[in-house]
Amino acid sequence: MLESKKEFVLVYGDAFVDFIANDTTNTSFTKFLGGATVNVAAGISRIGAPSALITVTGDDETSEFVRNELDKEGVNMNYAKIVPEKRVSGVHVHLTEGNDRIFTNYIDETPDLQVETEHLQEEAFKRASIFNFCSNTMFHPIALETTRAAVKLAKKHSVLLTMDANIRPLRWESPKACQDTINTFLQDVSMLKLADEEMFFLTETTTIEEGIAALAQFNIPLMMITVGAKGTYVVLDGEVKHVPSISITCVDTTGAGDAFMAGILRHTHLYGMPKTMEDAYKCVYFANQLGAMAATKAGAITAMPNYEDIQSLIKEGV
Repeated sequence: MLESKKEFVLVYGDAFVDFIANDTTNTSFTKFLGGATVNVAAGISRIGAPSALITVTGDDETSEFVRNELDKEGVNMNYAKIVPEKRVSGVHVHLTEGNDRIFTNYIDETPDLQVETEHLQEEAFKRASIFNFCSNTMFHPIALETTRAAVKLAKKHSVLLTMDANIRPLRWESPKACQDTINTFLQDVSMLKLADEEMFFLTETTTIEEGIAALAQFNIPLMMITVGAKGTYVVLDGEVKHVPSISITCVDTTGAGDAFMAGILRHTHLYGMPKTMEDAYKCVYFANQLGAMAATKAGAITAMPNYEDIQSLIKEGV
């Protein structure tokens, strides 16, 4: 294990409350702390690496719940902003008969209260090993401007840039607006994670091979295309390799991709950016198992693996 010269993985995005269906009838729901970036930040902390979150919350009971839960998870909130009028967004998550999750209606009472560029603290980027972001806030012009400013700060301080696509088409005015916006960031990232259906949407292709070929123009050093229970395709400097997952009894896939990303970021924080396919395979093999573990439990953060859950993987040198 390398001793990271930087202090934490820095994550940016919305805090959410997930209203997750209790069963496949989708008629009753339970509230959980959620949102992709929150899940990832908490997931990193749970498995033994430090994380910090850039987000915005308000002064109401739900915002306090979010902050308290993140504090319990050990996430550094020193760079998050409190704007009293802000109300944390929510989303209803329906479950299919196959235990997959479908994001339905979003609830956002204060869409224009976002993290703004002046809220960004340069100190956070000086201390960060990795800056991880995703596209699910970029539909909003303020959030898009803030993302661009954050990427600029990360590059200024030689912070590794990673992007989890997390495409939510319902939040965009059109598919093309979503595609074009995401594409403007791809030339800057060193690592990109996306699910196969996200790649097909982004590249307007129908096969893994076509999608990888379409993304080659961006010269992304490391890409990871997840294919659910079938594992992940790793693309390192143009070389492609399939990394299998493990056999599980799936209960709920909500948060499985976030657990996967938390594993990637923990591994990279501790060991550095994978330079060889052997290194990349080991990193993704570890992350695949975290994603599988999360899918064996209901919920998102509630299903995230803990440090105790990964002891066998650590003993294997992963």
